[in-house]
Amino acid sequence: MTSLRIRLLGASVLAIAAAQAATSPARAQTAPAATLPQPAHGIEEVIVTSEKRSEKLQKVPMSVQVLDTKKLEQQNVNEFQDYLKLLPSVTAQTDGPNQTTIYMRGIASGAEGNHSGPLPTVGTYLDELPITTIGGTLDVHVYDVARIEALPGPQGTLFGASSEAGTLRIITNQPDPSKFAAGYDLEGDGVAHGGAGGVAEGFVNIPITDTIAIRLVAFDEHDPGYINNIPATRTFPTAAGLYGAPAATISDAAYAKNGFNPYDSFGGRAAIRVELPDDWTITPNVIFQDQRSSGIFSFAPSEGSLNVERFGPDTLHDRWVQAGATITGKIGSFDLTYAGGYFVRDEVTQSDYADYSIYYDAIYGSGANWLGKNGQPLATPRQEIEGRDHFNKESNEIRLNSPASDRLRFIVGAYQEIQNHRILQDYEIAGFDPALIVPGWANTIWLTDQLRTDRDEAAFGELAFDILPNFTATGGVRPYWYENSLKGFFGFSAAYDEQTGFGPGEGVNDVNCKAGQSFDSAPCVDLNKTVSGHGETHKINLTYKIDRDRLVYFTYSTGYRPGGVNRNANFGGYAADSLTNYELGFKSSWLGQTLQFNVALYDEDWNNFQYSFLGPNSLTIISNAPGANVKGAEVESVWRATNDLTFTAGATFTDAELSQNLCKTVGSTCSAADSEAPAGTQLPYTPSFKGNLTARYTFDFFDWDAHVQATGVYQTRVQAELLSNDANGQNEKAIVGSMPAYGTVDFDAGITKNRLSLSLFVKNAFNELGQVNRSVECTIGICQTVYVLPIQPLTVGIKLAQRF
Repeated sequence: MTSLRIRLLGASVLAIAAAQAATSPARAQTAPAATLPQPAHGIEEVIVTSEKRSEKLQKVPMSVQVLDTKKLEQQNVNEFQDYLKLLPSVTAQTDGPNQTTIYMRGIASGAEGNHSGPLPTVGTYLDELPITTIGGTLDVHVYDVARIEALPGPQGTLFGASSEAGTLRIITNQPDPSKFAAGYDLEGDGVAHGGAGGVAEGFVNIPITDTIAIRLVAFDEHDPGYINNIPATRTFPTAAGLYGAPAATISDAAYAKNGFNPYDSFGGRAAIRVELPDDWTITPNVIFQDQRSSGIFSFAPSEGSLNVERFGPDTLHDRWVQAGATITGKIGSFDLTYAGGYFVRDEVTQSDYADYSIYYDAIYGSGANWLGKNGQPLATPRQEIEGRDHFNKESNEIRLNSPASDRLRFIVGAYQEIQNHRILQDYEIAGFDPALIVPGWANTIWLTDQLRTDRDEAAFGELAFDILPNFTATGGVRPYWYENSLKGFFGFSAAYDEQTGFGPGEGVNDVNCKAGQSFDSAPCVDLNKTVSGHGETHKINLTYKIDRDRLVYFTYSTGYRPGGVNRNANFGGYAADSLTNYELGFKSSWLGQTLQFNVALYDEDWNNFQYSFLGPNSLTIISNAPGANVKGAEVESVWRATNDLTFTAGATFTDAELSQNLCKTVGSTCSAADSEAPAGTQLPYTPSFKGNLTARYTFDFFDWDAHVQATGVYQTRVQAELLSNDANGQNEKAIVGSMPAYGTVDFDAGITKNRLSLSLFVKNAFNELGQVNRSVECTIGICQTVYVLPIQPLTVGIKLAQRF
């Protein structure tokens, strides 16, 4: 705790010191880049770049959900789960921090995020650069952020392959040469069923000259654990039969602990803005984050609320750095933008895999094959996984925009990306027979050592024409090319294959294992596959401006996701899938711009969509389902009832279901009774309703500005699995179960004076343990312990902030 407090204090020292050193007290903080001042009583206009131009949100003919600087601060947003609940169109499948796959508008098949599985359907951007990885959505710490934009629906024309169902953009505040600014935020909190935590954050914007500025940000966060690893023992049935029950029992005494899942994160960013003659600017930047957690963030209902039984270490250390540069300038009257960057992520994990060992032993007698050095079955063959993942991504984009005021205007550009994922997963059993290990790997029963490479190239263009002053037609196209490969080794040793009778097909004994081909420290190469493809996405938009405060639009758009490789030789590759979107929207301002009301109706066809399931040895297999259909509506409203009272609401209604029977044999037709999931089955991780409502009241408290605020969030029941019956005849939905409907309420109250503010907040005030994920550790029906990931319990905190 001492070192943590030192880090928490140090995170804001730079900002505080710079602020105190400022020579002119008249210098004020730069106004948030995302808002423009409006007349009294009016709602502040929000500026977005969802169409890669700066535009007022209410003038953009598409559904965009935005959390600007003010909202992020008012809602005490620090991390992904904080803003997820405020974006009605966004849902997620998560196992904890940095282990999250996000979805939009119900385009979800579940079980994604596996290292050899499908790419995400939603693209994530940090400023101008993509940070989407197969390992899950980065949990970027939110501080000194201009806005978060959620763009639901296919964004394939401007954002490409990983934006099939939508795009999430995190846009940071940029250096400003015109003014000095600095600030710090200090937070302390306590979590029910856990302990104390806190956050320290600071930023400083320093003009170097009239044309050069630097902006520095630092933060440190500690979240206490609230899951309890309770004392427990388990017995291996086969070993018990051979040796007697006492010798075949394991205990978690070395790992039992209350609140065993703490989380720590620290990092920062630096950006420099250089303004050159003739309206050219260069903005290089670097952002880094270091995140560590122990334990798991799920509990087992069979062991009681917030309780779990884990018999080995569960740890995560995730570090990433993004370095990039944005160059903007004028070529005549046209705006040229280049954005390029390099992203690196390293993830080191330890995972207890006792469930797999115990259940496979109980059902298949596998313990008889897990031998020790003496050639006899091990008494306690508990498995654990040592994982190392290395990601790197290089991306480059260049685009040219014509003036936004032209009657005929365009955006044209080109994009290139290559990303690599080095995958190492070492499944170990302590004391495992050296004659059975994967050669060169002590105690290793199974090894995955692979390199995945995904390449994307595209050109894109959009052309808009004002047919009438109030009627605009826009068309867009994006031709694309992709090539994805997977090379390396996965499987058992030849000796273990022969002993168990698995035979050729996996590991060293695989007929495809080429001893002459080496891959790092793997014994051979039994996987070397490549898929490629090309195509194009399209967009047509018609916008009619009824008057200066109201518009209606219609959009037809398409998106895609590249195909990929299956590791199992018995399964071929999986094909690309596509999404077709029909959307009708209405945006409006009323009552002297004190009331905004927006609605979007959409109908989406998801064709040939990719889905995952666990095959033999719990190996992920990806296949293509015939199709699904999603219908829904997104509604947003802001009402400034008085100068002091504001209501903000957002909701999404979604009906996402299979449009055809999902059959056991790919490409075949079948009856509902013979299918893995019949037509009409609801897609997973998609509530039929998700919404939020915030009421904020400001008032004078002596000579301070004061406020009180309440936010309510509610979502309906969610399915965790797509398949009703898997290939083994198991009813996966019944075994895993569904996440019940839940609602939460947050409160915030505070005072502000002379740029100094103090607030008290309560998150999840009624301690609702809403469920956001349910899963098992291996093949459903074999691993029988269901894990439930809840939202964070009741959290109470105090926050001090100052701006200079």
